[in-house]
Amino acid sequence: MERRKRLFLYLLFAAQLCLSSAQVLRIGGIFETRESELVSMDELAFKFAVNNINRNKTLMPNTTLTYDIQRINLFDGFEASRRVCDQLTLGVVAVFGPSHSSSVSAVQSICNALEVPHIQTRWKHPSVDNKDTFFINLYPEYSAIARAILDVVTFFKWRKLTVVYEDSTGLMRMQELIKAPAKFNLKIKIRQLTPGNQDARPLLKELKKDKEFFILFDCSYRMAAELLKQLSSMGMMTEYYHFFFTTLDLFALDLEPYRYSGVNMTGFRLLNVDDPWVASTMERWAMERLQGPKQESGLMDGIMTTDAALMYDAVFMVAVASQRATQMTVSSLQCHRHKPWRFGPRFMNLFKEAQWHGLTGHIVLNKTDGLRKDFDLDIISLKEDGTTRIAVWNSYRGMNLTESNREKNNNVTDSLANRTLIVTTILENPYVMQKKSDKELVGNDRFEGYCLDLLKELSNILGFTYEVRLVADGKYGAQNDKGEWNGMVRELIDHVADLAVAPLTITYVREKVIDFSKPFMTLGISILYRKPNGTNPGVFSFLNPLSPDIWMYVLLACTGVSCVLFVIARFTPYEWYNPHPCNPSSTLIQNNFTLLNSFWFGVGALMRQGSELMPKALSTRIVGGIWWFFTLIIISSYTANLAAFLTVERMDAPIDSADDLAKQTRIEYGAVRDGSTMTFFKKSKISTYEKMWAFMSSRKNTALVKNNREGITRVLTTDYAMLMESTSIEYISQRNCNLTQIGGLIDSKGYGVGTPIGSPYRDKVTIAILQLQEEGKLHMMKEKWWRGNGCPEEDNKEANALGVENIGGIFIVLAAGLVLSVFVAIGEFIYKARRNADIEECVSFSTMMEDLGISLQCYKGIRRRSQPHSGTRPACIFCQPKRTARREGMRRDSST
Repeated sequence: MERRKRLFLYLLFAAQLCLSSAQVLRIGGIFETRESELVSMDELAFKFAVNNINRNKTLMPNTTLTYDIQRINLFDGFEASRRVCDQLTLGVVAVFGPSHSSSVSAVQSICNALEVPHIQTRWKHPSVDNKDTFFINLYPEYSAIARAILDVVTFFKWRKLTVVYEDSTGLMRMQELIKAPAKFNLKIKIRQLTPGNQDARPLLKELKKDKEFFILFDCSYRMAAELLKQLSSMGMMTEYYHFFFTTLDLFALDLEPYRYSGVNMTGFRLLNVDDPWVASTMERWAMERLQGPKQESGLMDGIMTTDAALMYDAVFMVAVASQRATQMTVSSLQCHRHKPWRFGPRFMNLFKEAQWHGLTGHIVLNKTDGLRKDFDLDIISLKEDGTTRIAVWNSYRGMNLTESNREKNNNVTDSLANRTLIVTTILENPYVMQKKSDKELVGNDRFEGYCLDLLKELSNILGFTYEVRLVADGKYGAQNDKGEWNGMVRELIDHVADLAVAPLTITYVREKVIDFSKPFMTLGISILYRKPNGTNPGVFSFLNPLSPDIWMYVLLACTGVSCVLFVIARFTPYEWYNPHPCNPSSTLIQNNFTLLNSFWFGVGALMRQGSELMPKALSTRIVGGIWWFFTLIIISSYTANLAAFLTVERMDAPIDSADDLAKQTRIEYGAVRDGSTMTFFKKSKISTYEKMWAFMSSRKNTALVKNNREGITRVLTTDYAMLMESTSIEYISQRNCNLTQIGGLIDSKGYGVGTPIGSPYRDKVTIAILQLQEEGKLHMMKEKWWRGNGCPEEDNKEANALGVENIGGIFIVLAAGLVLSVFVAIGEFIYKARRNADIEECVSFSTMMEDLGISLQCYKGIRRRSQPHSGTRPACIFCQPKRTARREGMRRDSST
């Protein structure tokens, strides 16, 4: 029994000792309430944090945390001063709140005087001469937030941005962004919401009219919730708009109605929701809030806002700092005595040195000014499955993409499945054509062509449905003098259409106002003209393989070589020989290379026939060898080129290139009005194309046509050349054999699928086009629609046999040579007869005819001597008085 009493007394003493060593710390909270709420969110988070700390005995085992809460009206600085003095009289280690600037300044001055830490969790612009030594703010530092906003804008590569701010503090937060245009080539418009008025529809209507698709809203989460509703009612919740909210509570708003609208929405998030401890804490918070008073409209049920999380972390920072403080007593302070707290500076230093991994990430305070500078911000974006983190921004390291965002999404149909897109196009063979049918066709069945097949393949890959509409003005799209666009480009700019699937050329000026996919077809500008008539070959066309200059040089070379050979053969002793080798003592020598023989040697080699003359000396053989080599090359070149000249029909075209077209004015030329071809010549700085554009612009009414069909008709019926894309020329020439392409390509470009700027469909259409290209389907579709009947007379053309019209001239040369040889033979005969008639005084005509008859009797093999004349002497033709006796003697000898 005594032992039990002693044990009881021992336990009672231990309990009294523990109670005497337990410490109670009081913190004060000053919170402002709105008319629409009974209890502010900050006050709820303040109480929630204190309760969790007291339940957690490992954090403050010997200390109990209690609080004193004071509520004041908005913008009541005097009331805030009175209430903070009441709390300091009770003895508090720290003061939390209020949140608005007018009340904050009053409370801060009192805390500085009495050296009690004043803790804030709302954004506050620091003064230039910051003397608030007892001020601590867990809200991210303002300049870091400004850098984060600028990094996000540059990450999305925006070139135009409209900033809409709620109050003057928004301009302070936007300072880094406002200074950016000079450095980042960014155009910024700044607009302010009407103060005290939550109806922003008039401003949103102006933004929609001005086509401002990239808008940054700097406002509270309450105003953001109202703006989302008004944006939806204005029809601005589409995929072409991108809204960026600077509030840290975008994740807490009810975004369910906008998940499937396709709108781009980006914001910041300070809470680290991926941390299991953070998730469990937020879950406990949600359970308590669902049992408590109804939450503000616009927020998801039971969600914890960033301000509440910061208040929770601030209370925990007090507990961490208090844990490190030993022998710290809290005394009652009087505002009118100005006697500071003795442990205030020490506790303030402990608070700045404390670190805590809270709901808003790792908390480290700057020891100089008490601001939070090292923190992480999640960049979140609205997707169909909710808000998703796409990047993490750190105040020191900048932005880093998350791993899930770096990886390419294999499923390209996510944002296009079950969507109906409006597709604008234009009638152009064979891209888009009216389908011929006995039945009345409606909808997409009215059209067919290459672009319709391409659109069908894209639809199968991406999973969207589409509605094809013809462009209202029937034009592709070009700028007028005022900078206004027309055609399909205009419809994309105005968001009348989602896609432009047509032979729409990717150009620099178009790329500035709309987006293009990767080209599905490459081409260039060329000239469409009538096929020229073939030239009739002449009888002397065999001379065409060599130019007249070459023929003249060959003749001169032959004559020159013959003369050189004659001189060298006369000069060298080895070309002289004894004509009587059986008589070695003969002093008579002979040379075969006379001037006539030398020329005959050269001609024989040139004609590839040779001659009976062969050089003997080394020098003459060198001349002969070089000449043979020369004739080998000349005759081989002539033979090779002769086949090409005589078997290929030459075309007599008046123009062969764009340069020929620019140098003349007889043939009129032009392009489609307001098309990419016209724009190319209009913007070109090349002299030839500038000259061509000057010609076309001076004759706009006749040179420029409305469409390709009108241009083709003009080419066929008049002397007109059409400048158009090579693919269209290929299609037309396959179906009309009277038309052809003249010259090569003037430029190189491609056709792409057009989308409005910032459209989320562009990248997915590009991926689908690349897939079709790799599978070879683009080539198969082109073969399907470009294949025509062809031109058999040209496609099956073979080498024709040479006719009289090709080589008839060589027969004329042969005949002329024969005639010439006859006259030469007659001359030689007359000359020989004159030399032989030296006996008679003259040669009679009858004697010549008799000798000619004997010569023509070649079948007898011998020649009879002619008989002397009797009777009357015939008339003499050639008189030879000096050689009469010699001729008579020869005549008698020949008659023997």
